[in-house]
Amino acid sequence: MARRKSSPDPDRLGKSGEKPLPSSNPITNMVIADIVMRGASVMLRQRVEKGLLTGQLAKEQATRLVEQRGAMTTLALWGASRIATRSPLGLALVAGGLAAKVFYDRGKRLEAKRRTKKAPTGES
Repeated sequence: MARRKSSPDPDRLGKSGEKPLPSSNPITNMVIADIVMRGASVMLRQRVEKGLLTGQLAKEQATRLVEQRGAMTTLALWGASRIATRSPLGLALVAGGLAAKVFYDRGKRLEAKRRTKKAPTGES
């Protein structure tokens, strides 16, 4: 005798028999997914940032820099990421600004290195 499969609860399944979702309300499901994705994104970003900084700083300093970021810095980073993700021109603008900052920092470092080599010996 063949066993009959019981039909799944139609309230728990999507239109094409998809896997059950947490809620029958699609907006609630989108809010849940958004919260999960944002939480995972923040955790991943912090791990990557700490990993990048630990090559240059002690682990405690890296953790402090990442976790104690100010509101203005957070807002500026959010704004730059929004500009970069909205259009190719915005991406070019943000990437160009970051490249300029890298070149500026490198130039300052090289200039400081040159000054230490050319430091006067105190002769008049």
